[in-house]
Amino acid sequence: MAKHTLVALVEDKPGVLNRVASLFRRRGFNIESIAVGHTELAGISRMTIVVDGTASSVEQLRKQLDKLIDVVKVADITENSLVARELALIKVKANPATRSEIIQIVDIFRANIVDVSTDSVVVEVTGDEDKIDSLFRLLKGFGIKEIARTGRIAMARGVAGPFLVEEGVPQKGARPKKVKGVNEISNL
Repeated sequence: MAKHTLVALVEDKPGVLNRVASLFRRRGFNIESIAVGHTELAGISRMTIVVDGTASSVEQLRKQLDKLIDVVKVADITENSLVARELALIKVKANPATRSEIIQIVDIFRANIVDVSTDSVVVEVTGDEDKIDSLFRLLKGFGIKEIARTGRIAMARGVAGPFLVEEGVPQKGARPKKVKGVNEISNL
């Protein structure tokens, strides 16, 4: 069992997230993280899903996900060279005596303090999961009041990614066509 990163381009319509999550539930997979946002294509969103499983079981899940009507294309990019990031907001207990030490730790991690109150600070950190976990462990000693994490977003490095888009602006209402065996999406 290993963590796999699946990326899916889906139609930006109500209920798509529910159908995708239901497929994972029916197949007995726990979604470790899911992040969804708009893409450069009108009407298309990108889902980045992290799931634990064997290579063969995740491949079977990927194939079933690809069959969903609202899914334009899906790929397991786990084996690719990735750029993967996560964002976290961490509210840490702080008083005048501990605030400078917290600021020093935050600076070492190239994080930012985005809010200061009399009894706490909110730290914003972006990076891979290990960086966020490390900062969390160091700040835990001061007392964590609250944490919010986005989950992983990821993209293949360079030009060899599974979701290359042809140049040009898609027509309004045009749905990218599934292309089997080719690493691009056409706007036909």
